[in-house]
Amino acid sequence: MIAALYSGGKDSTLAIHKMVEQDKKPDILLSAISDNDFSYMFHKPNIKWTALQAESMEIRQVFFETKGEKEVELADLEKAFKDNNVTELITGAVASTYQRDRINNICKKLGIAHHAPLWGIEPLDELRELVKSFEVIITQVSAEGFGNDILGKTLDDNMIERLLKLREKYRINMSFEGGEAESFVLNGPLFRERIVVTKARTEWKGNVGAYIIEQAELAEK
Repeated sequence: MIAALYSGGKDSTLAIHKMVEQDKKPDILLSAISDNDFSYMFHKPNIKWTALQAESMEIRQVFFETKGEKEVELADLEKAFKDNNVTELITGAVASTYQRDRINNICKKLGIAHHAPLWGIEPLDELRELVKSFEVIITQVSAEGFGNDILGKTLDDNMIERLLKLREKYRINMSFEGGEAESFVLNGPLFRERIVVTKARTEWKGNVGAYIIEQAELAEK
């Protein structure tokens, strides 16, 4: 059983795309519903709307619950792998050794082959590839230099230029690997239909801004 650990963001979606190009289409998408907004392992913003992405890509999805507690959440991940008879795993790991090493340890223990096709990718190269073939919006920000005006905006050439300036001034990671931002994919090469957000709101809690999708639907591409 080939599974993809799926958050709905740019990295996990692009990773699936690259593995499909290698004839490794996932049989299931595993998506974590975490009680912790700041889990070390799992992406939370708008996670329920990944169901539309799964439907559009025509891949079965399985949600699993976790409290999102540091290290303890790894047991929840291991259980999800066992429960779904995972033999190969696709992740969107880019540069976080914290996540990669822990997933590798679980995979080694269970005899699972771990595929991380984006590992070590140059951030700017990834963004440019996404702009060419995907429709991605920014759904959460938590780094100096980001404001309310960036929430819900599309990742395009203008946004890349803006991120380059932020990197120069604030030294952000343009892959958002340090938690600077989160994203959500509305369309891509594997999508049969694109996702249209029909209702959303923005909110701030402390230094974290979020774009909360309240209503969305699938529409013709």
